[in-house]
Amino acid sequence: MDFFHQLYEQFLLTSPLEWLATITGFLCVYLAAKQNIWNWPISIISVLTYLYIFYHNKLYGDSVLQIYFLSTAIYGWYYWNKRAHSDDKPISSFNTKQMMVTVLIIAVLSAVLGLVLDKFTDTDVPYADGFCTATSFVAQFLMTRKVLQNWLLWVFVDICYIPLYFHKDLLLTAILYFAFAIIAWNGYRDWLKTYQKFQ
Repeated sequence: MDFFHQLYEQFLLTSPLEWLATITGFLCVYLAAKQNIWNWPISIISVLTYLYIFYHNKLYGDSVLQIYFLSTAIYGWYYWNKRAHSDDKPISSFNTKQMMVTVLIIAVLSAVLGLVLDKFTDTDVPYADGFCTATSFVAQFLMTRKVLQNWLLWVFVDICYIPLYFHKDLLLTAILYFAFAIIAWNGYRDWLKTYQKFQ
């Protein structure tokens, strides 16, 4: 009962900015899963809002990630629009070797970010923040390029983010990331159908 009371109290304390970031974040992921190009402009609103929130909560890795997300939102908007008017297959897929390279890149990037955050910032979660940031960094790039496996990475990292945001008292964002994991899994299934249709 205390847990639910605490949840209720945290909901009441959720700032209007976190509500804005949550709602626009949910919309942009949902639209991306549906291959709707409007996910990108809505993403811009979400990432700018989260940039402020994460910096204020000393999640510096996630703050830098929002700047990266901003650039990929602009690029993704351009690339998806260009691809929609070409004869290319709408979705591509990585083979096992490409996925192994992807995992290796995430591991190296996680270690580097964790060390940097540990040494140069006052965050209390340098390696968790670094790992989630690295995985998100790679997953977002794969999404802009319409690579099917981006959704599998998103399912994994969204689940990893939930305890991190609970730790930072960002309850609404933690719940949002649970919803993101579900949307990402559905996005993978929808994109897989589209990919198979063009094989």
